[in-house]
Amino acid sequence: MQITRWTADDLSANLDPLADILHACVHAGASVGFILPHPITEARAFWRDTILPAVASGDRALFVASTDGHPVGTAQLVMATPANQPHRAEVSKLLVHPATRRQGAARRLMQALEHHARANAKTLLTLDTRTGDTAEPLYRSLGFSTAGVIPGYCLDPDGQKLDATTYMYKPLI
Repeated sequence: MQITRWTADDLSANLDPLADILHACVHAGASVGFILPHPITEARAFWRDTILPAVASGDRALFVASTDGHPVGTAQLVMATPANQPHRAEVSKLLVHPATRRQGAARRLMQALEHHARANAKTLLTLDTRTGDTAEPLYRSLGFSTAGVIPGYCLDPDGQKLDATTYMYKPLI
């Protein structure tokens, strides 16, 4: 498995594989901002219309896990923060295709994000995750601490109930 930072050109040339990862994750129950039914066209539009411009501007760093040259996971680091938070970056959309989970992609993506954050003088990482989700223990094992839990934060992917979210942080000093 290889972890690489993708440019806007890389992203533009690979919209379909990234859309497939997002689509599969949402259909497997991931709470990443989308509600079912989640058509593949919506997943593709997310990458093209939301993430591509942010990667092109440098506001987001996109890392991709690939196996045999095929993308199997992604993670983003939001580098654009308010003027009073230049020391912080936010982890966003850690996604690993359900067919390739439990092979270390998520951990390696998170390590790449952390390395990138350190190289860019970031001393604090933040993130949020659905409370009780499988990612929560991963984040703890990587040194993240819980800042708090907000009940009823977002709809579940089925749009039927409200889920809580856990905010986490990791000092990089």
